[in-house]
Amino acid sequence: MVTYAFAELGVVKPFTMIPDQHIWVFNGGGQFPGGVFTKVEGAEEWIRKHHLTGVLTAYPVDEGCFDWAVRCGVTNLKPEKLTARQFEAEFIGGFSTASQEHFHYENGERVSSETS
Repeated sequence: MVTYAFAELGVVKPFTMIPDQHIWVFNGGGQFPGGVFTKVEGAEEWIRKHHLTGVLTAYPVDEGCFDWAVRCGVTNLKPEKLTARQFEAEFIGGFSTASQEHFHYENGERVSSETS
């Protein structure tokens, strides 16, 4: 089961999805995430405090992002590309999808609540 609305802030966004069990991961462009949060509010407080630029994304818990996207039908890949890449470790290990709920920040402020 997935949620099609960003219930924590009451924003309906039918083109993005939040896994039932999820965490929020902030990536500021480095090799590793800068922070992991259970609630968007805590993440945004931390992002504002440090004037960060990057993306905050909802990730499934106890399931790889690729597997979650395949199960939910939100890989955004053509069937032939999915078939060709479904066993590539590097592809699967670095996979994300625009269908994951995410927010963009610049200098600590949210600049977009739309997927890009």
